Amino acid sequence: MHAWVVAEPGPIEREPLRFVEKPVPAPGPDELLVHVSVCGVCRTDLHVSEGDLPVHRPRVTPGHEVVGRVAGMGEAVTGYAVGDRVGVAWLRRTDGSCAYCARGNENLCPDSVYTGWDADGGYAEYTTVPAAFAYRLPGDLDNVALAPLMCAGIIGYRALRRAALPPGGRLGLYGFGGSAHLCAQVAIAQGATVHIRTRDVAAQRLALALGAASAAGAYDPLPEPLDSAILFAPVGSLVPVALRALDRGGILSIAGIHLSEIPPLDYEPELFYEKEVRSVTSNTREDGREFLTLVARFGVRATTHTYPLSQAQQALKDLKSGRFDGAAVLVNDRGPGARD
Repeated sequence: MHAWVVAEPGPIEREPLRFVEKPVPAPGPDELLVHVSVCGVCRTDLHVSEGDLPVHRPRVTPGHEVVGRVAGMGEAVTGYAVGDRVGVAWLRRTDGSCAYCARGNENLCPDSVYTGWDADGGYAEYTTVPAAFAYRLPGDLDNVALAPLMCAGIIGYRALRRAALPPGGRLGLYGFGGSAHLCAQVAIAQGATVHIRTRDVAAQRLALALGAASAAGAYDPLPEPLDSAILFAPVGSLVPVALRALDRGGILSIAGIHLSEIPPLDYEPELFYEKEVRSVTSNTREDGREFLTLVARFGVRATTHTYPLSQAQQALKDLKSGRFDGAAVLVNDRGPGARD
């Protein structure tokens, strides 16, 4: 099969990925072999490619927003058949026995492993996934529309939960890419007033079209205090900006897996009055199932831009430079169509 590998992590402008031929992977006893139809392009893939995240698997194949069809399975798998459509997400496996897993926080499992970082992911014609961590997908959306939901959507939903937005509350989103534009739709559908702050003018227009109350530059002031805020942009200098925008008792949720350095915080304007800062670490499978239910209920839809699988490196370059709003999706141009 054809697959992309991170040959040597570095700036995406230097093209650290290589498009190679490699064997189709064999599924383990409890795994599915998935023929990849599409794979979303996530900012985490960029962090893996550029080395912002340490190498866990040399020459790893990135990609963890996969939609495809079951092409085979291990001998211990039950409940799936060849041809079933499934989704593959970031969280690949946990030990299932630690204290965190036992209390419902499997996203904090010390032995968790991740698709496209610890194991080869979806920038390829085939990938594998433990059957217990695959998602059954709603039938009314095509593959391209579903792909960004597998990480951008699920992580955005987890970040929204961590932000503890009160009913009818005022929410600020800093950055408005693949994850934020899905999170915003859920929040607006649930009755929130949503304000978007992003440097990207096209993203500002998209935010307003989706129903945001305001959209302006990343460092511009807000028209009202916020009950909650979510930082999607991996820019540490926005942390104090978002904290100053919070009302008393407000919560800032930081959604990214990587963040540039946070400047010193000034206690009184940024943290006093019981403001909180919360990080987001991966997601649980229950987060994913809940989010997919809300997608169906509220009609959440991703704004997508497609690239052939063979142009994955260009898609990452375009993601980094902000050349598109919404989310990019790689279409496997070497197999069955993406919308089957």
